[in-house]
Amino acid sequence: MLLNQFLLLGAVLFCIGVYGVLVRRNGVMVLMSIELILNAVNINLVAFGTHLQQATGQAFALFVIPIAAAEVAVGLAIVLMIYRNRRSIDVDSLDEMKG
Repeated sequence: MLLNQFLLLGAVLFCIGVYGVLVRRNGVMVLMSIELILNAVNINLVAFGTHLQQATGQAFALFVIPIAAAEVAVGLAIVLMIYRNRRSIDVDSLDEMKG
């Protein structure tokens, strides 16, 4: 397969993720959109690493995967705490919590 095909897939996933972050009001959907963005970055890293025949792209992708897992764990914990306090995970209502 060509490099262009992988880059197109990564660009489409990235655009869907950015759209989800900007439009969604649900906290869980925002976290899923961030995961799409990180997966698009991983696809691009591996595609460029394979195209250049260097292992640096795969190595960077291996560093991004644990960061994505930690982001989901911390983000989900925050969303659960917000749900316990507010009985809603609507992201727009969070600006009322400013001190």
